[in-house]
Formats: sequence, structure tokens, C-alpha cells
Amino acid sequence: MFGGASGRLVLVLTGLSVAQPLAAQIQRNPSAVILPQPSAEVRSVANASREVKDVFARAAHAVVKIHGVDEHSDIYGTGFFVDPTGTLYTSYSVGGEAENFTVQFDGKNYPARQIVADDRSGIAMLKIDAATPVLPIGKSQQLEVATPVVSIGFPLDLPETPAFGMIAGFDRKYLGRFFSTTHLRVNLPVQRGEAGAPLLNLNGEVVGILTNSLENNSGCHALPIEAAEKIRGDFVRFGEPRHGWVGANVAEAPDSVEGSRAEVTEVLDTPASDAGIKQGDILLQVGKTKVKEPEDILDASFFITAGDTVPITVARGNEKLTFNVQAELHPKAKHVPLYPDGTRVPMSAGMPNRGIPLNLEAPPPPPKQ
Repeated sequence: MFGGASGRLVLVLTGLSVAQPLAAQIQRNPSAVILPQPSAEVRSVANASREVKDVFARAAHAVVKIHGVDEHSDIYGTGFFVDPTGTLYTSYSVGGEAENFTVQFDGKNYPARQIVADDRSGIAMLKIDAATPVLPIGKSQQLEVATPVVSIGFPLDLPETPAFGMIAGFDRKYLGRFFSTTHLRVNLPVQRGEAGAPLLNLNGEVVGILTNSLENNSGCHALPIEAAEKIRGDFVRFGEPRHGWVGANVAEAPDSVEGSRAEVTEVLDTPASDAGIKQGDILLQVGKTKVKEPEDILDASFFITAGDTVPITVARGNEKLTFNVQAELHPKAKHVPLYPDGTRVPMSAGMPNRGIPLNLEAPPPPPKQ
């Protein structure tokens, strides 16, 4: 308690009142003075600060600044290495349509070449000729709303900078437009130059790639790292993304069957019809993705690779049936440059693959009142 005409501090120590200045009391018997402990809020902030510093210290060396030139102006952004031979991820807005890339890494500038540009996912991949560090890949499925995350980018003309925030949601569409797959919404405002930055969990693992900012720069969306890894897997196998499809239109069923309201409304002359899927079937699972509503097809379709066999489980009457459907290349992907002999021009040798925007054939109806 505070009191006394002299303005001296009175401490209550184990039942004994002592009217002496605090400094003198500490000097005389320091072990007897009980100093106030920091509040839980202060401790929480201090712990978060230490965790962000730790992630930044471990991950920043694998995050790079990218410069490119498009037909209008210079392009600046962020990227990060995902293999030790110089392959890096960035956003499509940075590495998709520019050229003459330079990557600033370890105090040097390296020329970089584009190896993937995919606007369906919103990412690009560049490569430099150097041995590089690598950021470990995490799992975005383990994230929940309010999970803390860290990004590392190059805002404006500033050095690499950490930012701390949390997962704010998981969105399938924004401003009326569907994403190609569910995106992470993060309450981190993104400055110019930070597109392509890694989104990291507190273990320093990449869980997403920053691709676009929200209206009024109130936050951003990030592509889940699993979606980027799907594109990289296609590139390793085929030299380019291979977006597949099975050719069935889906809408909301009037009633739930086996927990799903995703009804096949039309089967085109496609792999789906060849396999035996019929109008009226209720989709239960596509590949590894369980289906409960029509929008779930977005996530399922994104991870389909042309040429792969996809198990599709449906409910038909009282039966549960599984069909093995061999996915075809999406029709919109067939209009690509060809060599004179008719073979496809690989992305690394020709025009960047602009990707395939994926929309539901019809928007879901408004919720019933």
C-alpha cells in the first residue's frame, strides 16, 4: 500500500509492515521483498514474441526477394525455397506473367527461370542454379480458427520482415467468386512485395502461400500448402500441371443421403459416364475427399490429376457403389501450344500455362428460410 507524509513505500512482508524506501529495503534484505509478477497477458505476449523470433531466425534464410519485369513495369515479391537445388514457390501475381527474374539470396542476385505458372492455384515456381536451404512443409489440415501463424516477406522496399497473426477462417469463395480449392483466411494485412511469402506455423513449417489481400487490406488469403504440393507433384511427374476432370455436374439434393447432399444432375459423355456414374447418384467420396455438399467437389476436383484413376463412391437407392474413374485432361487445358508433330509444348519451353479456373456448373441455391 502507498501512504505516509514522507511519500515512502510501505510493503507488507510476511505479516510485517516496514516503512522504508523500497531501494533501501531491497538492499538490506533482497530475499524478503516480493516483487509483483507480470500478468498472464504480459506473459502471453512475451511468449508469442519469443516464438515469432524463433520462427524468423530459423526460416528467414530460405525466404528470398524476387524481381521481375512484365510488359508494364517492374514486379517485386517474395518466394521461398522448397528443395535444395534452388526451386522456390511464389505467387502467380509475382512469377506468373513476368520475365527476366532475379532472386536476391544470401547477399547475391541470381538469375531465375520460371518452371511453373498456374493461375488456377495462384502460384508459380522459379528456379535458380545454386544449392539452397529448404523450408519444411507442414499440414494446413491441422490448422483451426485462431491458430497462430507467422509470415516472412519483403514489404515495399524494406528488408525481410516477420508478421504475426492467426487463422481467421477457411473460405471457398470471396466476393461471390469460388476459389479453386479452400483457402486460408489470415488476419495479416499484406503490403506490396509480400505476395508469395510463406505462411508458417509456430514449428517453422510452411502451411500456406500468401496469394491475395482482402478488401481494404484488412487481411489476406493463402493457398494451403497441400494444393501447391499437388502442382509441384504434377510438375515432377509430367513437367507441368495436369488438371483433371471426370465430367459430372453436381447440385444440392433435396434430402441428405449418407450425410451428403451432393447430387449428380448431369453426366456428360465423359469418364464419369464410361465408369457407370448416373444422374441422381449422391456423391459420398471423390478420391480422398469426403463429400457432404456440392461445394466439396471444388476441393475434390482440384486434387484430380489427368490420367490418374480416381475412386468415386456414390449412394444409389439402397446401395453404396464405388467406381474407378480415369480422369481426363480438362477440356480447357487442351487448347495449348503444340509442336509441329502434334505433341504438347512443355510449360518450361513455351508459353506459361495459365491454368484452368474451376467453377461449379451452377451456384448453390440460397439457404432455405
